[in-house]
Amino acid sequence: MIQSYKKNPQLQNAYDTIVIGSGMGGLATAAILSKQGQKVLVLERHYTAGGFTHVFKRKDYEWDVGIHYVGEVQREKGILKKLFDYVTNGELKWADMGAVYDRIIIGDEHFDFMKGVENFKEKLISYFPEEEQAIHQYVDLVFKAVRTSKNYYISKAISPFLESIFGGILKKPFYKFSDKTTDEVLGSLTSNKKLIKVLTGQYGDYGLPPKQSSFSMHASVVRHYFDGGSFPIGGSSQIVKTIDPVIEASGGSILTKAEVAEVIINNNKAIGVKMIDGKSIYAKSIVSNAGINTTYNQLLPFEIVKKHQLKKQLQKVKPSVAHVSLYIGLEGSPEELNIPKTNYWVYPKEGDHDSNVKNYLDDLNQDFPLVYLSFPSAKDPDWSNRYPGKSTVDIITLIPYEIFDTWSDSKWMKRGEEYESIKKNIAKRLLKVLYKQLPQLEGKINCYELSTPLTTKHFVNYNNGEVYGLDHSPSRFRQPFLKPRTKIKNFYLTGQDIVTAGVGGALFSGVLTAMAITGKNILKKL
Repeated sequence: MIQSYKKNPQLQNAYDTIVIGSGMGGLATAAILSKQGQKVLVLERHYTAGGFTHVFKRKDYEWDVGIHYVGEVQREKGILKKLFDYVTNGELKWADMGAVYDRIIIGDEHFDFMKGVENFKEKLISYFPEEEQAIHQYVDLVFKAVRTSKNYYISKAISPFLESIFGGILKKPFYKFSDKTTDEVLGSLTSNKKLIKVLTGQYGDYGLPPKQSSFSMHASVVRHYFDGGSFPIGGSSQIVKTIDPVIEASGGSILTKAEVAEVIINNNKAIGVKMIDGKSIYAKSIVSNAGINTTYNQLLPFEIVKKHQLKKQLQKVKPSVAHVSLYIGLEGSPEELNIPKTNYWVYPKEGDHDSNVKNYLDDLNQDFPLVYLSFPSAKDPDWSNRYPGKSTVDIITLIPYEIFDTWSDSKWMKRGEEYESIKKNIAKRLLKVLYKQLPQLEGKINCYELSTPLTTKHFVNYNNGEVYGLDHSPSRFRQPFLKPRTKIKNFYLTGQDIVTAGVGGALFSGVLTAMAITGKNILKKL
C-alpha cells in the first residue's frame, strides 16, 4: 500500500516533476525544483524514505546506514553548507567531530588526520619529517585537482549546444588529474610506501584502492574533510525530515511503498510513470535517482533501451565495491564507555592497499584489507536525549557480492542457516578488530546485526549490492553519458552516478539535474 512520508497525502493527477528514489540526489533535486515553484512527487519503493540517509531501529537503538560523517559543512561560505541550508531551509544542524576526524591505523601504529589544512600538514610532517616537501606538494595538488572539478561538473548541466562548443575547454583541466590513478600521482611525489599508505587511508570513502582509483576522486574526498568532519544532530534521518517540508510547501509529496514498474515514454518523450499496482501518474519531467544500472535494466521500456543502445553505455562502467556493515548496540553512554568521535581506519601492517585487497579476494580468510569503525552515538550530541545509557558502533569492511549470490533470490531476514553462519563468522572477526582498538567495549555489547550486500540490494535496489554506485576509476570520468540529460526527452538522471560517491556528490547532483531541467544557473544564485 502506498504511504506518504507524512500521513494523508493529497495525491495529484499530474505533477511538474516525478523523482524515482528518495536518496540524497532525489531529495536534493526535488527540494531545489520545489524552490523554483514546481510541484514534485518523490516515489520510494521501500517503507522508509532517505536511501542511504535513512536509519533503522532495533531493541531501543537506532543506526545510520550510510551517513558516517560529512565534510565542508563547517565552512559557512562553503558550497556544501549553502546547499544543505538551501534544501532544508537551514533546519538541518551539524555537530563538529573535533580536532581529529580520521585515525589511520596500520598494524600497531596510528596516524591522525587533523582538522584544518595547516594542522593536517603539521601533524603528517611530525610522523614523516623527511617527507615535508612531498606533503606540501601533495596538499597543493589536492587543491589544484579540486579546483578543476567545478567547470567539469558544470559542463554536465549546460545545454547540449553550449556543451558542444565549450565542453572540451571546461573538461580538459579536470582530465589532467582524473586520467591518473591515485598511486601514480602519489608515486610521483614520494617513494615512501608507508606515507602513501597513510595518505590513501580514506580510500574506503570511495571504494577503490590507490592503483585503481582516479586521483580526482581521491582529491575530492581528501579536500572534503580538510575542515573536519561533522554529523547531523539528531541522526541522519533529520535530512529527509528537514527536506520534506520544502517539497510539501510547493504542493509536492514524498511517498513510500510506492514502487515504479516503468517510465511511460511516448514518441521518445517521458510523460509519466506506471506503478506496480498498475496506476499511472503523469508529469512534465521524470527523474531517476535509482542508479544508472537499475534505471536502464529495470525502469525503461525495452524498446527504448534498444533504440538508444543504452546497454552499451553500461558496458563502459563497473559497479563499485560491495560491503558488510556490523551494527552494534552497547550498554552504557558514549561518555561512560569512553567512545571516541574519531573514525578509525584499520589496515594490516604489511603490504600496500592494492595487494592487501588482492590477497583478501584470493582468500577471504586473509586479514580484512580495511576495517572502518564509526561511533555515531558519540558524534551526535542529541543521542543521549533519545537513548540514555546506550551507545552504538558501526563496523564496515569490503566483501565480494559473489559470496552471497547463492541467496540472491531469497527473502530478506529469511535466507537460511548457512547464510546466517557466514554472517556470524564475519561478525566475530569484525568484533575482534573492535576489541583490539577499544578493549573497554568487550562485555558491553547488548546486540548486533550484520548487513550484507544482499541487504543493500534489498533496500537500495543496486543489483550487486554496491555501496557507491559506479566505480571511481579514471575511465569513469571520461563517460559523456554520466550527466543529467539523457537521449529521452524530459527524462533525467540524478544521484552519485552522475557526480561522485557519497552524500556530498549526491547533493551536488541534485543541483546539476535541477539546472538541466529548469535551464537556470542555480549555482550562481547560491
